[in-house]
Amino acid sequence: MSEFLPTRTVTLLLADAERSAPPWDDLPETSAGDRERVHNTVSDIIATHSGLGPVTPHAEDSSADSFLAVFARATDALACAIDLQQAPLAPIQLRAAVHTGEVQVAGSGTYTGPTVDRAARLRDLAHGGQVVVSGTTHDLVVDHLPDDVWLADLGTHQLRDLPRPERVTQLCHPDLRIEFPPLQIAKDTAPLNVPAQLTRFVGRAAQINDVRKFLADNRLVTLAGTGGVGKTRLAAQIAAQAATEFGGGVWFVDLAPVNQPELMPVAVLRALGLPDQPGRSALDTLLRYLGNRDALVVLDNCEHLIDECAAVARALLGECPRLTILATSRAPIGIPGELTWRVPSLSLPDEALELFVDRARLARPDFAITASDAAAVQDICGRLDGLPLGIELAAAAVRVMSLGEILDGLRHRFRLLTDGGAARRRQTLGASVDWSHALLTEPERMLFRRLAVFSGGFDHEAARAVCADDQLAPHQVFDQLALLVDKSLVLAENTDDRTRFRMLETVRHYATERLHESGEAEALLARHREHYGRMAALLDSPTDGEHQRRIEQVEREIDNLRAAFAGCRGNHELEPALELTSALQPLWLTRGRIQEGLAWFDGALSDRSALSAVSAVVRGRALADRAALDASRSVHDNLEQAQQAVAIAREINDPALLARALTSCGAISSYSAEAARPYLSEAIGIARDLGDRWRLTQILTWQAYGAFYAGDPTGGLAASREGRDLAEEIGDQFHARSCRWTLGLAQMMKGALAEAITQFRAVTTDADAAHDVLFRWGSRLALCNALAFRGDTQAAKAAAQASLAAAADLWPHNQGFSYAVLATAAVAAGDVPAAATASEAARELLSVQGELAGANTNPMAEVALARGDLITAGRWADQEVAASSGWHLARALTTRARIAIAKNEPDQAERDAHKALAGAAEYQAHLAVPDILECLGRLAADGQGHRDATRLFAAANAIRHRLGCVRFKVYDADYQNTITNLREALGDNGFGEAWREGAGLSLDDAIAYVRRGRGERKRPSSGWAALTPTERDVVRLVAEGLANNEIAARLFVSRRTVQTHLTHVYAKLGISSRVQLAHEGVSHG
Repeated sequence: MSEFLPTRTVTLLLADAERSAPPWDDLPETSAGDRERVHNTVSDIIATHSGLGPVTPHAEDSSADSFLAVFARATDALACAIDLQQAPLAPIQLRAAVHTGEVQVAGSGTYTGPTVDRAARLRDLAHGGQVVVSGTTHDLVVDHLPDDVWLADLGTHQLRDLPRPERVTQLCHPDLRIEFPPLQIAKDTAPLNVPAQLTRFVGRAAQINDVRKFLADNRLVTLAGTGGVGKTRLAAQIAAQAATEFGGGVWFVDLAPVNQPELMPVAVLRALGLPDQPGRSALDTLLRYLGNRDALVVLDNCEHLIDECAAVARALLGECPRLTILATSRAPIGIPGELTWRVPSLSLPDEALELFVDRARLARPDFAITASDAAAVQDICGRLDGLPLGIELAAAAVRVMSLGEILDGLRHRFRLLTDGGAARRRQTLGASVDWSHALLTEPERMLFRRLAVFSGGFDHEAARAVCADDQLAPHQVFDQLALLVDKSLVLAENTDDRTRFRMLETVRHYATERLHESGEAEALLARHREHYGRMAALLDSPTDGEHQRRIEQVEREIDNLRAAFAGCRGNHELEPALELTSALQPLWLTRGRIQEGLAWFDGALSDRSALSAVSAVVRGRALADRAALDASRSVHDNLEQAQQAVAIAREINDPALLARALTSCGAISSYSAEAARPYLSEAIGIARDLGDRWRLTQILTWQAYGAFYAGDPTGGLAASREGRDLAEEIGDQFHARSCRWTLGLAQMMKGALAEAITQFRAVTTDADAAHDVLFRWGSRLALCNALAFRGDTQAAKAAAQASLAAAADLWPHNQGFSYAVLATAAVAAGDVPAAATASEAARELLSVQGELAGANTNPMAEVALARGDLITAGRWADQEVAASSGWHLARALTTRARIAIAKNEPDQAERDAHKALAGAAEYQAHLAVPDILECLGRLAADGQGHRDATRLFAAANAIRHRLGCVRFKVYDADYQNTITNLREALGDNGFGEAWREGAGLSLDDAIAYVRRGRGERKRPSSGWAALTPTERDVVRLVAEGLANNEIAARLFVSRRTVQTHLTHVYAKLGISSRVQLAHEGVSHG
């Protein structure tokens, strides 16, 4: 046992046997000696990694077979977990969790506390063989992991009976099982997305109970009331308390920053954590996601979007039968079935006085009220009508004023108020904010009103850039901002080590009025647009490795960017609107916001009267960028728009714009290598001349993508590697992921399956961490194919299903591709009914994207062949052959050859198989070769060429072994029958000899062997071109220094035949010596 005795912050490894298995003591085949062996093995591994344990955890629901190991370093805990999962513990399968935090050590030596409980809940999510890691531990180790260890993001999940959700990752290693079913989420947990509150909630217990009862009986409840009455805080509190009653999740949507009605559904989409789903509106995506969920959605601050809120609420409630909506608004939403509940002020004096004291202590921790003070506080709260916002503003003043001074100030401000319910409360709130405003110094007032231009919050840098001028120096902004926070007119919120500021909406409305009264509004709004325009411009061409940080920054500032765009449009400033939209292209592409980007482009480009005044370079860039967004969603009918951009660039002689526009043309045409090549070739030359690494990375990405569609692994490897290296140098993680993905595809086509699978898994981990919806789908899609070729059919099926789930966030054709690889996994597993179902689903979804057929991902012909429907199989195979090239064509021709064999059409089968082999050899698409050789072997066997057939099958088997690929199980029966027949025809000795001869062939030798067997074609009578393939092989082997008997053995011919070939070669080449012949062989490679 280690001498290390942790008592405070440590890393825990909590494990047990999978629940589906009996406890260790109950395993029938496990003796006391076995249990001691397991315990000793576990103890030794923990000690090896400097851990303490195993000890018994003191956590709720800990099973008898749970054990806990404690480590000083988180990396030691992960290393221990890897070794434990590889240890010989059968029949036990461990599931484990790793979490870091503070623990308490009880007198008995057991570890207790919330950290242990959280580790236990985290472990409960895992399956046998799986290790899950908490977000806290992830952040500690992510920069210190060995090269062969990675953490796959499994999302953020609510843990049973714990208040805070947890980010969960999976510990991955090449020697561990990677694919598992979804985490075992308890049925009583659900997403809870309610903003954390920085202050204590005071009072309203009876009102919360009333509203929760209303929610149980009504599907739309609106908390109505004047600003400052506490609607938002009350709704958040109710949502948090009612979370357990909504198993489908609870979400809080802040609509205050939304200043364009059409963006209201988008705001709901983002609050639910959903990206754009291209091809669907935001509302359609919400309807699809919420579906039959028993969920609660809080729509906060609806009053300025009443019509849109009414339309969305009506649609959601109509289509989602178990959905409940809690809204806050100054007025009812106004749709049938709505229950409107007026939010009252706090009760006087109890709740109001409690709130005043609580908030006063935040401003002045030593604040206390005596019996004589109580009357003054009650008077203050009474004059504020119990309005929470007014009370909070007054309480903040205790830092610099006595209670008497606060009361005198209020008396002065409130002397003209009229009577009358809601109207009086509005007047009271206005007077209380007005009173707080009157207490400000002139610099504070100036900053206060200027901050009204921000939407959705701001940081200190933005406040200084927008609000500072010759009247308010930049160095004053922070000091004045801190004073406004102290006085509760601005809220400061710390998240992810950043401080952001915001105003309550009621206060912001007041500040906006003061801004317009000051005459500064136009200038401030212009500075606001300029600041966020500059921020977006920095995103467009990164050179300092800050690209990822800037994407995160603009995503945080999306409300301000939307306001800037709307301001440009409202002022008919079309050029800056288009500049802003184009600059945000990386955001649109990488964060699932393509639909929003297209809407911005279309909104600006549709203003044709103003478009003529836009500079040519900005107009051309916008046309090119919009076309590129279309290409990214596999819409390939927008070439004309990209070509317009090319024409503009040539006309104004702008090389940078020309490279951008040509890249868009190439992207639109990427499904056809022939069509895309001239665009991308010209673009890449320009980018290299300009030294524009950013543009060059994008061009190489599309080149690599086009190479995949062309089935060209050699071209794909070159473009992918260069693009990946450039992208990583400039910090462009999105295009780095894209190039690593296409690199994996090229490696797969070449037959480097292990490298491809490693590549796809790394991209999966990276995409999950970056919330990249495109490659979260694409990496799993490609992983499925690679795993199917390797024979890991269960893992392939799991990857396909995961890609299908991820495709729900994308286009219908993405789902089609996911069904296609699911069909491939089923074909590989020999599950023909499942393959047929998935293949038909893929066909329906992909039929409208005819230009994507060249990728040949849907095994329709193979499925029909496996079902014995040769006519249908032939029809699909003909279509695939016509649409494909390279590796895809080789596979399609191989399938058509198999179909021809089944139809007893050997001539057609031989033509297709030889053409497939020629294509695989030309493109070095080696993964296709074993299947082709087996087709040719079957043809040779049918033609009584038993030795040739055996050699071909043996060569295919050896190549499969070297590449790590397998034969799909649907072909196993035919293979076994053919091998049995060959063994009977040749006898064991003859079969074994021929098998050994074939197994000794390299891939290149096997291809050459097949080509020699096709016979001579018409050739010139002399010169190198006159040599037959066999004669060239003889020359090559002579150049390698082999003697005639060695050449005969290599080519499976006699020495006399070799000598005959040499005689013909000497005559055709006009030479007379072996030395000259060797020289000729070297010179011709």
